[in-house]
Amino acid sequence: MDLQEAATGERRPETLGEEIFGRILDLIYSTELAPGMVVNESVLATRFGVSRGPVREAIRRLQGIQLVSREPFLRARVVSLSAQAILELFQMREALEGYACRLAAQRMSEAEIDALIADLEAAHSRQQPPEAARFDFHERVVRASGNSRIIDSLCGDLYHLLRIYRRISGAVPERKELAFTEHWQILRAIKMRDGALAESLMRSHVERAGRHVLAQVPEKPSIAAADAEKRAS
Repeated sequence: MDLQEAATGERRPETLGEEIFGRILDLIYSTELAPGMVVNESVLATRFGVSRGPVREAIRRLQGIQLVSREPFLRARVVSLSAQAILELFQMREALEGYACRLAAQRMSEAEIDALIADLEAAHSRQQPPEAARFDFHERVVRASGNSRIIDSLCGDLYHLLRIYRRISGAVPERKELAFTEHWQILRAIKMRDGALAESLMRSHVERAGRHVLAQVPEKPSIAAADAEKRAS
């Protein structure tokens, strides 16, 4: 809070807007607002204790980064990809993240690797809940590649969509533990400076995650159901 905010006791609109955007984003990341779910302005405004204006603006921003879609005469929803789109998304991840991992094995300093090891352990043990909740192993590896094209592709607007479907993959406890083990194997290969092994392990890890997500993809709603919602709105 800056001096003006402290003096007036009020938050600037842009500060509040950023906060609401972040809170809705967290609901989407956690899949409390899962793919396909309605994003209700009124309900969210009541939950956050704000007017509908900041919520509406946050939803517009979410539409801008393609996390929320709004069809004519239908309510805003968290984007829900088709099975084919999910397959293509994970195929792209497999190729780009695999190569990013190879580059990270060549370019990361020992200090950076040790820091990543510590953060991976903390996230798994939940010794540091706030930081652990925001820890993203994949983003760290991609950024460590030093390749700006790969970083822009995987850590730009597309990052949010990737993270949602990664969370779906890791939502099952068994898969979550397996993912941690796979992350450790990848990190050991990076620490050994074995780029080929690191790339192979990352590609296998992403491919398994993709198969897990595809197995959980619900059937698309019927045309009749969509028409019923249209009439209801």
